[in-house]
Amino acid sequence: MGSFSFLATKYLITAALVVLISEAVKYTGKFGALIAALPMVTVLVLVWLHIEGQPVERISEHAWYTFWYVVPTLPMFLLLPFLLSRLNFWAALGSAAIVTVVCFGIFALLVREIGIDLL
Repeated sequence: MGSFSFLATKYLITAALVVLISEAVKYTGKFGALIAALPMVTVLVLVWLHIEGQPVERISEHAWYTFWYVVPTLPMFLLLPFLLSRLNFWAALGSAAIVTVVCFGIFALLVREIGIDLL
C-alpha cells in the first residue's frame, strides 16, 4: 500500500470512528458515551504505530503517557453537565476546558513528585 493510500486509509478509519460515536449519541446518550469512553482512538493510534514499524518502546511510552494524561481530564466530564445547565454551550465548554488545563497543571506538578514528568 502506497504512503498516500495508507495515510488516506488512516484518516478514513479514524474519521469513521468519530462519526460513528457522534451518530450513536443521537440515539442514546448512554451507548454513545460508552463507545466514546472506550479507548478506541488510543487503540487505533497503537495499531497505526505498530503497522508503521515504530519500536515497542515508543508504543509502550505512548500507552503509559496516555494513562497519565487522561486522569486530569476526568473532572471535565463531571463539570460540563453542571455548567451546561447554567451557561450556554460554548461558555460551558470553554470553562470546562480551562478547568481541565488547570487540573492538568496541578496534576503534572503532583506526579512530578513521584518521578513522572508530564510537561
